[in-house]
Order: sequence, then structure tokens, then C-alpha cells
Amino acid sequence: MSIYAEKAGLNIAISDEELRAMVLETVRKAAEGKTLKRLLLLPPDHTRLNSQAGKITNMIYDAYKDSCEIAIMPALGTHSPMGEKELSLMFGDRIPRSLFRVHDWRNDVVNLGKASSDFIRELSRGKLDYEVEIAANKILFEDWDLILSIGQVVPHEVVGMANYTKNIMVGVGGSDIINKSHFLGAVSNLETIMGHADSPVRRLFNYGVDTYLADRPIVYMLTVMSKDESTGQMAMRGFFSGRGADAFEHASKLAVDANLVLLDRPLKKVIVYLDPEEFKSTWLGNKAVYRTRMAIADDGDLIILAPGLKEFGEDPGNDRMIRKYGYKGTPNTLKMVAENEDLRSSLGAAAHLIHGSSEGRFRITYCPGPEISRVEVESVGFATADLQEMMERYQVSTLKDGFNTVNGEEIFYISNPALGLWALRKSFYC
Repeated sequence: MSIYAEKAGLNIAISDEELRAMVLETVRKAAEGKTLKRLLLLPPDHTRLNSQAGKITNMIYDAYKDSCEIAIMPALGTHSPMGEKELSLMFGDRIPRSLFRVHDWRNDVVNLGKASSDFIRELSRGKLDYEVEIAANKILFEDWDLILSIGQVVPHEVVGMANYTKNIMVGVGGSDIINKSHFLGAVSNLETIMGHADSPVRRLFNYGVDTYLADRPIVYMLTVMSKDESTGQMAMRGFFSGRGADAFEHASKLAVDANLVLLDRPLKKVIVYLDPEEFKSTWLGNKAVYRTRMAIADDGDLIILAPGLKEFGEDPGNDRMIRKYGYKGTPNTLKMVAENEDLRSSLGAAAHLIHGSSEGRFRITYCPGPEISRVEVESVGFATADLQEMMERYQVSTLKDGFNTVNGEEIFYISNPALGLWALRKSFYC
């Protein structure tokens, strides 16, 4: 049986009791009658707070803490390690901190094999010609009875739909596959990838897991979340679990309906708020750019309210690359990759520079808080405006997601760009 538990619907809200029952049923079925002694959990970090993966992690811990050895490795990818504040925000305070492990994507991985240059040429339609080293954190190869990969399926700029094999190949993956997969997505045109379960990058991730990790006891727990318009709170619209691709494909179909906002006309002015607890870098905050770029009109405006912004990259090396090369569009980024070894060795950063650009079609104005200067933000290619002034003009406490009229001007407001994808109906389905 490839699917262990499934409940889904656009108008439902899965309760904690229902969720707990499905989580424990998944573990029971995955155990196949064997006594579990060692469990490894791979949830996302706090930047995926809305996934409810923290709650699921606690449910598993509560049920098995007395009978199993449990380790928890947040699937950081290239993100900064979680501190006490972030761990508490995501997982609460009941789980002992000694159970948490930190993924080091540069040094703490095992090289498993390669995806050939022929395969990458095929995936990129001849645009790229390199091998990709498949690697994953060495913790996966300890003697675990079950490895539970937990996370949210939602439109994603690199792979199309987040989670499933991405949580392994990026979340606890190595530098080569992270960098090169991101660049593969960037040159494959993210407008044709976002919101789609199948993509060149997904095929690479599936190849890595199916070829080199098939003997690992990995089971996926996937959620689909959306905001309840009547309460303003996040609701779980779907829970899917299993070993193979079926759970992911079912979740992706629901996520298209739950998280994709299709519009009939382009947006002239978009205001995006970045919660300071979640968005401290443009590496994450640029979701405001790439999740909206398919909806914004030519010569339109994207204004990003970023009170918690303090850096560009979550990783010091990526931060240096962003500061050096800036968000200057695809042609310039490809030129810089060709001419500069440091950027050519940091293709994940190069991909991010492409993702964070409007390609000159519309204006991007960041409004940063006190932890980073406007001069710094302007140095990487963005316009800036005074945060306090813009927060007074666009008072987020009074705005609703979607169309609003402020001082006689129509704007489109987004309270959290991580929750969806905004696109023109005609372009998404063309």
C-alpha cells in the first residue's frame, strides 16, 4: 500500500484529533508489525511554520518517547541553524533539545553517486552540461527502523511543488545537488515550473532518492494548508502519507486548488508583508517576488514591507554572493556565472539572483526595518522606501488579502507570500 492515510477537501479543517489519528496510523502501518526502536524525524524549520510539521513532530514524540530512541533533524537545506527562539516557535518546549540534530549541507553529507551530464542535458533541454553529485546527510544511514519526512506541499519556485523528495535532496542534501538543482530550475524558466508537480528539478530529486536511497525506510507525511477566510487562521485542508509518489501527487492536486490564486487581470500595485518572525533575509523574503511575478503587470509596483530584514543570504557564503552580484536579471546573472568562478561554484546563489529579479518588467521596492540599511538593500538592485511611512500608508491590520482600496488607490495585499502562488489564469494554463 503506497498511501497510509489521506483526508482532503477544500472546505474542511482537519482537527488535531483527526490529525493525531492519521499520524499514528501512518506510523503503525509503516512499521508493518515490527517493534519500533529508533525513529528519525525530518521536519522543516521555522520558515515553514504554517506546515503544522511542528505539531506533527510533537504528536510522534508524545506517542513514542517512552518506547523509542528519537532523533529530529530539521531539514534546513541552506538555511541558518535554528536557535532556541526558532526551536520554541516551531516545536514548543516539551521536546528535549538534546534530540535535535543540525544539518550541515557543506560538510556533513555522504556522497552517494552522480546524475550524469546526459541526464542533466535532457532535463534542461540542452541548456546545461554538468554532472550532479547526489549526497545526503550521513544520519540517514544509521540503523533507523523508520525515517519520517514531514512537511507541506505548496507551490515552489525551484521544484514546482515543495516537499516529498525535495525534503531529502535539499532539506538534508549536499551542496552540489542543492546548488545545481536550483540553477537547473532557474534556467528552465520558473514560470513554467511553479505550481506543477512534475518539473525537471522534481525528476532530478526523484532520481536521487529512487536510485540511492531506495533501501532507506523513508515515509512521507504531507500537509496542504490554506487560510480560512472566515477566521483568518490557517486550516489544514489535507493530510497525505505514504512511501511512494501517490501521496505527493494527491497533495499536489489539492494544493493547486487551495494555494493557487488565479487572476483575470494583471496587478498594478502589490503590497506584501513579511512577518518578522519568519522572514529575516531576502533569501526567504523574495518569495514576495517570485510568488507574485506571474501576476504583476508590466511597469507595475511590488512593495515589500520587511520589518525583520537583517541579511540577504541565510548562509554567509550565499550572502556574500548576493552582495557582490545583486538581483540584476537572468542575462546579467548568466554572464556573471560564465565570467566568475566564485559564482559558478555557488549556482544556488546564482539561481536565487534570478528568482529575486523582476527581469526589468516591474519595480521592486523593499521597506526594511532597523537591522539593515536602505543603502545596503539598494546596493543589491532593489529600490527602497521608509518602512514607517509605508506602514502608515498601508496599515496591514486593516487590509484583507486580495484587492483593497487605500486613499482611492486599488492595491492587492498579501499577508504572507509563503502561503500561495499568484498568477494570471491565461498564463498558468497556457
